[in-house]
Amino acid sequence: MSRMIDRTQLALRQIPRILSIAGTDPTGGAGIQADLKSIAANGGYGMAVVSALVAQNTRGVRSVHIPPIAFLREQLNAVSDDVTIDAVKIGMLAQLDVITEVRDWLSRCRPPLVVLDPVMVATSGDRLLDPAAEQALRDLILQVDLVTPNVPELAVLLGEPPAANWAEALEQGKRLSDSTGATVLVKGGHLNETSCPDALVNTHGRLAQSVVEVALPRIRTTNTHGTGCSLSSAMATVLARTGDWAQSLAEVKDWLHDALAHADELEVGQGNGPIHHFHRLFAGSAGASPIPAGSAAFSSTPTFSSTLWRDVELTRLQIFDLPFITDLGSGTLAEEDFSYYLAQDALYLGTYASVLARASELAPTPSAQCFLADSAARCRDVELELHRSWLGQQPEPSEAGPVTTGYLEHLLAAGAAGNYAVLLAALLPCFWLYADVGDRLHAEYLSRTETTAHPYAAWLETYSDEEFAAATKQAIALTDDVAATASNAERAAMRQAFATSARFELDFFDAPRQLVRA
Repeated sequence: MSRMIDRTQLALRQIPRILSIAGTDPTGGAGIQADLKSIAANGGYGMAVVSALVAQNTRGVRSVHIPPIAFLREQLNAVSDDVTIDAVKIGMLAQLDVITEVRDWLSRCRPPLVVLDPVMVATSGDRLLDPAAEQALRDLILQVDLVTPNVPELAVLLGEPPAANWAEALEQGKRLSDSTGATVLVKGGHLNETSCPDALVNTHGRLAQSVVEVALPRIRTTNTHGTGCSLSSAMATVLARTGDWAQSLAEVKDWLHDALAHADELEVGQGNGPIHHFHRLFAGSAGASPIPAGSAAFSSTPTFSSTLWRDVELTRLQIFDLPFITDLGSGTLAEEDFSYYLAQDALYLGTYASVLARASELAPTPSAQCFLADSAARCRDVELELHRSWLGQQPEPSEAGPVTTGYLEHLLAAGAAGNYAVLLAALLPCFWLYADVGDRLHAEYLSRTETTAHPYAAWLETYSDEEFAAATKQAIALTDDVAATASNAERAAMRQAFATSARFELDFFDAPRQLVRA
């Protein structure tokens, strides 16, 4: 069976050192070139050992040259003799003796995390390895932590026909995990479905759940060259940085989804072009979408708040997948669902304002005290009045729903405990997640050709409030300031408080549907 990640070895470095062992792509979209871009884009330091020199472009592979095995050995030893490796990503291995050499090196060096992208089937459907090499690659899975086959490769590894749908692909992933012990990343990119799910599968208890799935809408683009290489190297990087399987998949999926969404901007090659690995770096430049006001990219350097944002990656993805959010953006949300949300939010804001006032009392500086007091006043005087105007003549609900009650109890408990840092972290999601949701919904509203037909047009306009965007940035800055001097225990408590509030934000948006189900 494959080995389990030894978390005593994983240093969870802020900048993990990632080695890619793979073939080349002179056009830069796949192979080692894509790996190095993915590693850098996801916060790692990339290194590369070339297993094959490939003459290819966006229209296909022309020829492959395998360097002498002795030279491959020298490359591997040169890296591992000098550099501490936090994770290894393995791509194209091409032939039996290359696989054998890499397997022997892994046995000697025992890197703490190994991710295998089993390059076995070309886009045309042609098999890339002879039977002996295919079996050696199956055996190599026993030495890795994560294997990331596409649908055709998953079938080859099992000796079965390719899955026809997502349910069949998941079952094949379970069978591969059963037989190898490895965690399998089952990918839905090759399936002809409207959504594009990916899932981590492990049947040996190495995940909190045997299947951890993240699905996002499929991006309609032909520029998908190197997607598999990029996904696997990104997973190696984020796993080495966070040590959290579900969180890593959510973070990588979000990044890859946007890299595909911006792929057409690159205009590279005449065939299937590459994805835009550095779309976030170029956000706001000509031809690229601006960074959302609620995103984590307010600073170019890593901060404590960026850790909080990564912590709730999966929650944020789940929020944007909620029917309430998608229907609100499209204007198809049922009026009774919107009214219930507004009424509960009105009840929430009254108590939220009092907790903001409590945070102002605890704040260590006059500027923080003033900001939090002003935010409390805004809740009472501006936000509540806005809700009442939308609710019109309808009577306000006499009691909060279960989600509203739970969320407010969480905030009140943080206020009563009297720890300013933890309370601030608990309050932050109501700023940050609201800004993130608002930014995306407002952008979607503006993209509509007939905005006047949108029943919630006036409400969506409130999401573009520059004053609230500025307040969100200030709340993030205050959180970073207090985290800088907080103890390790306080910072851990801040992360827990932030994640709990973020989960309540998810449940709050979903509360109208949950009420119908009840």
